[in-house]
Amino acid sequence: MKDYDIKLHVQGKSQFTDDLKLPEDSLFASVFTAPASHGKITALDISQALTMEGVIAVFTYKDIPGKNQIGHIIPDEPLLAESIFTYFGQPIAVVVASDQRTARLACKLIKLEYTALPSIFDPRIAYKAGEIIGTERIFSCGDTEKAWDECDYIFSNTVESGAQEHLYLETQISIALPQESNRFKIISSTQSPTSVQTTVADVLGLSMNQIETEVIRLGGAFGGKEDQANQWAALAALSAFKLGKTVKLILSRNTDINSTGKRHPYSSDFKIGLTKDLKIKAYEVTFFQNSGAYADLSTSILERSMFHATNSYFIPNVQAKGICCRTNLPTNTAFRGFGGPQAMFVIESAIYEAAQKLNVSPSEIQQANLISQGESFPYGMLATKNKTQECWHQAVNDFGLEERKQRVNDFNKNHRVIKKGLAVMPVCFGISFTSTFLNQASALVHIYKDGSISISTGAIEMGQGVNEKIRKVAANIFSIPENYIRIETTNTTRTANVSPTAASTGADLNGNATRMACESLLQRLVNAIPKILNSNTKDVYEIRNEAIYQNGILTDLSWKDFIMSAYRDRVNLSAHAFYATPGLFFDKKIEKGNPFAYHVNGTAILEITIDCLRGTFKTDSVEIVHDIGKSLAPIIDRGQVEGALIQGIGWMTMEEIRFSQQGKLMADTLSTYKIPDILSVPDEIKILYPEADENESNFGVFGSKAVGEPPFMYSIGIYFALLEGIRAFNPEAEISYSVPFTNEKLFLMLKANTIF
Repeated sequence: MKDYDIKLHVQGKSQFTDDLKLPEDSLFASVFTAPASHGKITALDISQALTMEGVIAVFTYKDIPGKNQIGHIIPDEPLLAESIFTYFGQPIAVVVASDQRTARLACKLIKLEYTALPSIFDPRIAYKAGEIIGTERIFSCGDTEKAWDECDYIFSNTVESGAQEHLYLETQISIALPQESNRFKIISSTQSPTSVQTTVADVLGLSMNQIETEVIRLGGAFGGKEDQANQWAALAALSAFKLGKTVKLILSRNTDINSTGKRHPYSSDFKIGLTKDLKIKAYEVTFFQNSGAYADLSTSILERSMFHATNSYFIPNVQAKGICCRTNLPTNTAFRGFGGPQAMFVIESAIYEAAQKLNVSPSEIQQANLISQGESFPYGMLATKNKTQECWHQAVNDFGLEERKQRVNDFNKNHRVIKKGLAVMPVCFGISFTSTFLNQASALVHIYKDGSISISTGAIEMGQGVNEKIRKVAANIFSIPENYIRIETTNTTRTANVSPTAASTGADLNGNATRMACESLLQRLVNAIPKILNSNTKDVYEIRNEAIYQNGILTDLSWKDFIMSAYRDRVNLSAHAFYATPGLFFDKKIEKGNPFAYHVNGTAILEITIDCLRGTFKTDSVEIVHDIGKSLAPIIDRGQVEGALIQGIGWMTMEEIRFSQQGKLMADTLSTYKIPDILSVPDEIKILYPEADENESNFGVFGSKAVGEPPFMYSIGIYFALLEGIRAFNPEAEISYSVPFTNEKLFLMLKANTIF
């Protein structure tokens, strides 16, 4: 009962899917994938693989009893390629063998003949070719065409943002176990158990109540297991269905990196207009999203980009256009921020472009345009109880922005080849699924007769601490120690129709459902006290600190004795509750509504130092004011802020993803794909929190706010701090807006048109 997740992790005792013991006759699956980016299959020879000792079967799309389809939002993605494959690494066949090594070796014996077809990797080329997923969408307010005439300055440019590999520690894995009556249990490393359940049911031609999905915990996800775990679970289930035995499928790191999608790269155009007082009068942006071969979650991710097109700013005239472009790359998918970072990078680039051309500090333009209470976002939602201004001014004052600017300027005057750069990055991020129906959760709470508690929700623990937060909710309501409470694995037979643990909503949705169930139980228990104590029903009773109080006086009845008495008195010690975030709506016909429960706000000040001879840099400090409301778990929340920041620095500065002309990922191992290490961490990270408003009403639990995704966007400021350092060294440097800002790019930009 005292084995909380963090203790288990530290002790090396945490169980993940790969740690589970399997039945003795279990089989192992491996996937044969496409060797090029686009081709027409002319022949597939599996005969040699079948003759290999230990190989049990090889399955293709012809063996699927139900639908060969795993696309949910748009049904455009086959489980196994049929006549055409559309990206390098696409599954074509699944080999099942008596052990994992044999299954993987047998895949190499499959012979594929194909005719190469033209490939598209660039979203703009895809757009011109008509390769579009879904339809173009436009969010707008005001009239940009008329507004341009009222602008004193107009600037435009192009912005490129790259992909990013999730690089979760635990690769994609699923175990499919046949049960009686043609039922199957799927143990999956997924953020979305119901999505796995639905996909497997469709592929096997079964009803959802014949599929049970269970999730223990994940060894990381970051969005990469929100939808893309479905494919591997379905392949394991298909094999188990055909053979009647337990089948385990775990991807090698190489296959995982090559076959799974990344953060969506965007190629974007902006046009921004300002008046002489630095007010942004008009803003137009077009997002060309590189969706990859299939839809997956691309349309929803693009939608969130549109919602965050103006970040923390009020702009009266906006037109944001977005297009999902189909290319011959692995299907890109959810990643921390879910399209928000790509959009925020564009508006910040537009502001920087204007500042550079007008010879003012970007922070002057930023501050002049921060959204205020009562102003509206382009999609119609009002900024109510929004702390954009508060966080900005606290950061500017508490961290001494003007003094910092002066110190940086003085340093740069006195150093020829070592330069500093400073940038400010405000963040305004909406919390809720933008698909309104997903904003729901349920919880099942059992109090056992010894006083211990079991809680089942749809939340998935993947290192972000959601189990600990839910545990704290229950402990707070019942006024008992946390070690009385166990958070169960997530299982679709206990919690049905589970929304993904994503969009930073895991604690909000599931925590509120838990709160409601616990409060219902608490009231039931309090009502039972008078009978158990044989006392006056009009007295005031409460449960506090593991004990029962009557009219504020401690009784002799402890929590455990009371629960046993309640059990013997036949009091119902179980409760189920359902929570749906109120007040959400969005009309896609007019692209207006109230899609978010609230916004999370914050501001970061980032300082870097560049070695202009070598083209290297270090991050001196990142100082953040971040609104977390009334935190349920301050240490967990701080860890989320720091982790998101470092992951964002990786996206902005080093995680470069390139593909060969055949569409093969060129850095597909842990030794060649560079992520942040200890040397990438800022020398100093300071985090301050604005004072929580006691009267503030939001839809987090007990006044808490979501924390998983918003801090990721603070890292965008690193890019502009680097540009400031470059301009201090070489004022004539040609500025471009393209991430990741690798050391190679930095070196070339520093040296352009420069003579030592």
